[in-house]
Amino acid sequence: MASMTTWTGWEANALRKALRMSVTEFAEHLGAARRTVAKWSSRGREIQMRPEMQAALDTVLARASAEVRERFEQLRSADTGDAPASHREARAVSDITSVVATGEGHRGEPDQEGGMQRREFLTDAASGCAAVVPAVARLLDALLATGRVPVESDAPPSLRDLAVRVAAVKRDYQACRYHSAREQLVSLLPLAAAARLHLTGDGLSDLEVLCADMYHVVASLLLKSGDRAMALVAAERSTRSGLDSADPVAVCASARIMTHALMENGHNRQSVALAQTAAANVEQATRLGSVDAVAVYGALLLRGSIAAARAEDRFAAWSMLNEAERAAARLGRDGNDRWTGFGPNNVLQHRVAVALALGDAGKAITFARQVQIDKILLTERKASLFVDVAQAYTRWGRHEESLSALRTAYGIAPEEIRSRPAVHRIVTDLAALSRGHTRSQVIDFAAGAGVSW
Repeated sequence: MASMTTWTGWEANALRKALRMSVTEFAEHLGAARRTVAKWSSRGREIQMRPEMQAALDTVLARASAEVRERFEQLRSADTGDAPASHREARAVSDITSVVATGEGHRGEPDQEGGMQRREFLTDAASGCAAVVPAVARLLDALLATGRVPVESDAPPSLRDLAVRVAAVKRDYQACRYHSAREQLVSLLPLAAAARLHLTGDGLSDLEVLCADMYHVVASLLLKSGDRAMALVAAERSTRSGLDSADPVAVCASARIMTHALMENGHNRQSVALAQTAAANVEQATRLGSVDAVAVYGALLLRGSIAAARAEDRFAAWSMLNEAERAAARLGRDGNDRWTGFGPNNVLQHRVAVALALGDAGKAITFARQVQIDKILLTERKASLFVDVAQAYTRWGRHEESLSALRTAYGIAPEEIRSRPAVHRIVTDLAALSRGHTRSQVIDFAAGAGVSW
């Protein structure tokens, strides 16, 4: 088993960076308090690990891939790094992280550095989950049909009416009006189920296409709120409806949300395999002879490229991006065909996300500077770009630029910032790692934007 003779904060922080995890993600991975992991970054070699934490870090290192271990050795042996802070500054990091995590002041004395503060972590995690549940509970009830959601009429809705409603939900989602989208879906889900009982033949096939799109939005909203398991359930519903429609474009579109849900649940290699297979299938079935077919094909490849990057398969990630770029060139414009937002500029935006997933924050920023913001047609995509930029700057240690990107994203789409746990993790990391005036600005931004931990 690979192990260190002595773990200090320096080596632990190097391992975090080698794993390409944020402070929050690494803390969750180890079962340690966030403020403890933040201290490893700020105080480095001043911190000596307790035996149980050293054993935990040894285990993580032993289970890491060869590529991660190689990065770890490079980072560990580097002569540069975060300068040690004074003990007063380190205590301030602890205090401000406690405020970020709980909304209160410092809760008692911290454990010895590197100690396992599982009880505190579980309390914080439970608080975070409790904040998410009310926002999606009614949507989950409708998805799982727990209790009868009143419908507007006993008469089955027409396909035209359902198509109008599904399109409205799609527009709300793409405009980051998530609350409105959820509320519409609460009534739309049982209406679609009722319509299924009265349709046959082509009418039923058309309904399944609409249902595939509808469940796609449900899964996307659940992913935004951090409910990854239930998002997978909704994605499976979308996939089933797509297959039942026998429409190859609908099948490919539903494969895109399943690819996303699998990836967010940690099944990166399965996600890549699905994207590659579904892309090949729609290409064979349609010869990419329509704008819709090209758009869903390219959008699926983009989603697969991010999954490949998370699986650390660089070749697959860049290959899928390059194929998507060729598909975008066939379109020759940025559009929103079949609700994809696909086009050349969209491909470039995904290069930002792939570089970030591969741990190259500098390259992510370089790509981001090439994106033509005015050509991003969808509010959700525009806000997501600035969230990616914020994450890249955070990893780069440029905290003021990260905060600026978050402010821009909030100005574009407030609900995107308030609703996404991923954004909350960035803010948590900024509060833990920044100092002085920047830290105060982070806390002020979080309070004003309604971002809680």
